[in-house]
Amino acid sequence: MKRQWKWISLIFILTLALTAAFGGMVSADSKSKNSPVEDYLVKFKGAHALSIESLGGEVEHQYQYMNVVKAKLPEQAVKALENNPNVEYVEKDQEAKALAQTSPPGISQINADDVQATGNTGSGVKVAVLDSGIEAGHEDLNVAGGASFVSSEPDPFDDLNGHGTHVAGTIAGVDNNVGVLGVAPDVALYAVKVLNGEGSGAYSEIAAGIEWAIANDMDVINMSLGGSVGSSALKEAVDNAYESGILVVAAAGNSGKFGPFNTIGYPAKYDTAMAVGAVDSSNKVASFSSRGNELEVMAPGVDILSSVPENSYDSFNGTSMASPHVAGVAALVMADDSSLSNQEVRNLLNETATPLGDSFDYGNGLVNAEAAVQ
Repeated sequence: MKRQWKWISLIFILTLALTAAFGGMVSADSKSKNSPVEDYLVKFKGAHALSIESLGGEVEHQYQYMNVVKAKLPEQAVKALENNPNVEYVEKDQEAKALAQTSPPGISQINADDVQATGNTGSGVKVAVLDSGIEAGHEDLNVAGGASFVSSEPDPFDDLNGHGTHVAGTIAGVDNNVGVLGVAPDVALYAVKVLNGEGSGAYSEIAAGIEWAIANDMDVINMSLGGSVGSSALKEAVDNAYESGILVVAAAGNSGKFGPFNTIGYPAKYDTAMAVGAVDSSNKVASFSSRGNELEVMAPGVDILSSVPENSYDSFNGTSMASPHVAGVAALVMADDSSLSNQEVRNLLNETATPLGDSFDYGNGLVNAEAAVQ
């Protein structure tokens, strides 16, 4: 009888052990299947040496001008790619946000009205607004074309946010006796949607928008957006645009002053982008305007009146409002002399800016359209 109970006890113990072992295996498998899948940017060295799909990932976009893919990856795939010698980098897709708050027209403050008086209104220059889109059919805007890189909002129209429409009005509000007058009212304006209705956009979408601008021969890109984290893929996209001859203008950021520390965001922080800060109507740096050595020029960014959806108008604050003033001035310079390169236009904007104070706070000073064109 005792021997029988010993066997029963032994069988019971073995059963528990096997259940625990197989239970652990099932648990581990479930954990693998349920591991979070997130968006990443992956750059390969040379040809793709391995399949993203074989690691349980999914490629969503292959960039045209750089050997980078956007992919959805589980944690295990990320680790495998990071350890692969044929992979240059794997970085999580970050988000940038529209850099807005509220501001006056600013046209005369930067002497753009004097340039317009000579008949130069930016005609023949192509400006891409990488933003939340531009409202279709707005009474004060002529949109020549565009594209959306926000999967949930497939058209380039600004139906939900208003930020992109406001930026577009500062650049190119039409001279039609209604609404507002833009810095360069006759440029060819393109809506490139990279921010969603909530004003956010992934770096991967912004990079795709930049590539669209390259492929469609834009002259100027305005990016009134920014993030606090850098990205190798986004930097490469901005570098490619600049090397292709496009002048890249970007809002410096709304992080204000933080002692001696640099607060400029990305992509404005990159060498190939012009970082634009904001001043008020008295040419004093706005409290929200980011500071740093990368600052190049300043422009009006407080209480800027411009177009918003539903054929309306409103005042916003932000370096988002300053950046399109500079993009518009660049267009006026290009319209005056089409032989100038993007680097030459950039140099002119910096060299002719009106000095305002310490370069860490003011860059080279207030952009001056009349001096730059002359």
